[in-house]
Amino acid sequence: MEKEVFTVGTVDDGLRLDVFLTRRDRILSRSQAARLIDGGRVRVGGKASAKASYRVRAGEEVALERPPAESCSAIPEDIPLKVVFEDDALLVIDKPAGMVVHPAAGNASGTLVNAVLFHCSSLSGIGGVQRPGIVHRLDKGTSGLIVVAKTDEAHRGLAEQFKAHRVEKHYLALVLGQPAQEQGTIDAPVGRHSVERKKMSIHSRRGKQALTLWRVEALYGVASLLDVEIRTGRTHQIRVHLASLGHPIIGDAVYGNMKRIRGIEDPLLRARLSAMKRQALHARSLRFSHPLSHRDLYVTAALPDDMAGLCSLLKAYGEGQGEGR
Repeated sequence: MEKEVFTVGTVDDGLRLDVFLTRRDRILSRSQAARLIDGGRVRVGGKASAKASYRVRAGEEVALERPPAESCSAIPEDIPLKVVFEDDALLVIDKPAGMVVHPAAGNASGTLVNAVLFHCSSLSGIGGVQRPGIVHRLDKGTSGLIVVAKTDEAHRGLAEQFKAHRVEKHYLALVLGQPAQEQGTIDAPVGRHSVERKKMSIHSRRGKQALTLWRVEALYGVASLLDVEIRTGRTHQIRVHLASLGHPIIGDAVYGNMKRIRGIEDPLLRARLSAMKRQALHARSLRFSHPLSHRDLYVTAALPDDMAGLCSLLKAYGEGQGEGR
């Protein structure tokens, strides 16, 4: 059993107990901290009766006990992986669109975790029995780079960087329309939609701060290819932010706009755009510090065939219309 003891400083006086823990232990989320508190694994002044909402006081000692990692329940499966980088601490994978990251209800097999367990047999246990080694996630329909931790030490180091927003993340997004500017910034909170609970929105009353930077990579007339950098990592952040900009991602069944596609006159282009059944979003590059050696790591992944083929078609169409670049 791993135990840590923190002393509440004057700058932390009055913070909620769950917030205090996330500040002192950067890999903990508030929900994880709350579960540890509810489970009696957090003691304030020697007592385990405090609640997540308890306001800590300067000088108090807060003891955190970490339960041992549970054995992974996912089954290794011989599924091909495109490994971009690998050493004893971690690996970076170019995930194909359509692959779920970890087992969950309705997806017990065929996930990235199942494939990685077959590839390297041992992963960090911090993510839990269903998510061993998983430091961050990509949506099922999003392709591209994802980092997986092999050891607990690597997991902690990577998780701290992601939580502190020190990982540089760039995506390529194929969107409808052409932005009026060459680049821009979207600073709008993202939270659960008030009515449609499976959707996220920038108008949520409980939205969390979200920052997205974008610039035009190519213009195709009816569509554009954008380079997108996210400084935060909210659920569906890029998809929600670009849709709010008036340029939804092609193929996005949740935040897209099929009416605009149906309005395109060219039948071949209209059919190809309609045939994109996943959001045309690709995690193209990651830059972070290796959690053990601390050297700078920069990895990239080329655009997958479905997006590259659509870009080629859009480019030819745009040139035919005298547009694009």
